[in-house]
Amino acid sequence: MTDPIKNFDDIRPYHDDEVAAAVQRIIADPEFIGAIVQHRLGSQSKLLNFIAAPMVSWYLRRHWSGFKSVEAVQGYVAVYLNKSLKKTTAGVTFSGLEALDKTKSYLFVSNHRDIAMDPALVNWCLHQQGFDTARIAIGDNLLKKPCATELMKLNKSFIVRRSAKGPREMIKALGQLSAYIAHSLQTGHHIWIAQKEGRAKDGNDVTDPAILKMFYINGKQQQIEFTDYMRSLQIVPVCLSYEYDPCDAAKANELYQLATEGNYQKTEFEDIESIIKGIVGYKGRVHVHFGAVLEKNEDLESPESVAAAIDREIYQGYRFYPANYQAAGQTTAESDNGAFMARINALPAEVQPYLQQMYANPLLNAQKAKTTTAEVSQ
Repeated sequence: MTDPIKNFDDIRPYHDDEVAAAVQRIIADPEFIGAIVQHRLGSQSKLLNFIAAPMVSWYLRRHWSGFKSVEAVQGYVAVYLNKSLKKTTAGVTFSGLEALDKTKSYLFVSNHRDIAMDPALVNWCLHQQGFDTARIAIGDNLLKKPCATELMKLNKSFIVRRSAKGPREMIKALGQLSAYIAHSLQTGHHIWIAQKEGRAKDGNDVTDPAILKMFYINGKQQQIEFTDYMRSLQIVPVCLSYEYDPCDAAKANELYQLATEGNYQKTEFEDIESIIKGIVGYKGRVHVHFGAVLEKNEDLESPESVAAAIDREIYQGYRFYPANYQAAGQTTAESDNGAFMARINALPAEVQPYLQQMYANPLLNAQKAKTTTAEVSQ
């Protein structure tokens, strides 16, 4: 009989007994060392690399060589994240976790604004409340460098093979992913996954039913009814609300180019640059809301109805800031102090509407959903 865990070796995170070797591979990777030097020194990195690179290697050997478990790695990450959040936010709050059971495993399906910070913040909140952290779904389009793969797998990330070519390979990859998510939940691990592929650059948080169809592949193979399988997954919608998006200008420019030219071509290191900007950029106030587990009385009969249920929970979980109201042309008692208009005015006039709409859409979607719900209940 085949060991089910072995079926996931090419996508799963590292186990504790694999951590030490992975850390040594990262420390010995010149490209990784070079990336750190480049980030720290910028334009002077080439000139000073021969001095800085050995120093970085020495620092990593001293501070990382002792890592022998995933928990140790995440503990190190948590210290850095705490320091980063103090510098780059005006405070992080969260709600909804008090309604969840620490003895159960949940499938967290969240809106997606930032490549690295979204799952990091969800795990930060879980850790603050004494929950185990979640395994993180990450697309292989972000893992073009070996060191990136090593780092992500050390931090409980598993790989979503978006690069699969051809129907046969794609079906196999989706089936493996569906089985791995089910296996993780069944063995006591939470899962984090975005509600659709890619960030919602325009601020429209809409769950892709294809995600639910992927979840169900494993259930279908076991001949479990769709509704019953969805209930068994313990899906928890999660809503992240950032006062300011460090990548908002880049997103607005991309949306403008798509609208005017019909296409947008990413640069080679654009995803990495977005990750760094999202981590080190100022985010203002941040709120993470954990919605209610999709209940039995919810309409869970189809991928579309489950997607709609997730969307409703996300819309109800938003935390709105003056920038959202200002972007939507609505008044609020709290002043923005001109910070939002400064972000708008920093862009060319033709790009400004895209950034404005990005901040307005969450508020407009929530208000529309509230009105629809009220009408249905009457």
